[in-house]
Amino acid sequence: MITNTVEKISVGNIDRKPVDSRVYYPSYKSFDEFLDLERLRSLDSYITRQIRRHAATARADYFVNAHRLDQSTPYKPGVREVWLARTRPDVPYNYLDLDRSELWTKTPEADSFTLLMEFIATLPFESTGRILIIYDDTGATVPAHRDHENTNICNDFIWFRTNLKKPFYLLDQHSGEKLYVNSYSAWFDAVNQFHGSDAADGLSFSIRVDGHFTETFKRQIPRAEFNAASTPSLWASEDKIIWQHE
Repeated sequence: MITNTVEKISVGNIDRKPVDSRVYYPSYKSFDEFLDLERLRSLDSYITRQIRRHAATARADYFVNAHRLDQSTPYKPGVREVWLARTRPDVPYNYLDLDRSELWTKTPEADSFTLLMEFIATLPFESTGRILIIYDDTGATVPAHRDHENTNICNDFIWFRTNLKKPFYLLDQHSGEKLYVNSYSAWFDAVNQFHGSDAADGLSFSIRVDGHFTETFKRQIPRAEFNAASTPSLWASEDKIIWQHE
């Protein structure tokens, strides 16, 4: 079994709205049990090759980091993106529209990642919105940040990767605990806690798919009565309770 790695760092203090007493931070819910991991891992060399081809021939799109924990860190840290789905040309981009599937359409780049798109079609989504690859081969870091600040919104998304090279972490800004994701996939509270990634040697990447989970899948998710953004961490708390009693 893969074990989590936790560090403690010195951070500032940003207020967090109340959450269910069972929720703990930093935390994430691994989705490995719900995915075809053998198929996912088999895509590693294919996606690596396609990212390198994209980087060599396409205009660079850079990751931006609006809601940073430390405002002195870079807004645009140098990490790049490949958008496999974007909002339609007639729709202004709004981060809070990630799950409005009717606004999103596949990009020409998606045609270069057909095997990945076929894998995404097997994920437990009723519909998808944004589909994004985030990658780096320059040793850049992504400073700790949160995706937005609306705790009433819980985005249905799956973060995943084909290998474990990317040092991606969740950070509790109050305790300073930094938890590295050691699974191939995760769903996490991206509002009440911060997340980021350390530098890695060579090419590292992850993929995020936003949309709406299927109703069958949703039935197994415990729902927070308030602070909806904390839902992934509430689900993760069940795993922690099971682990403590094993």
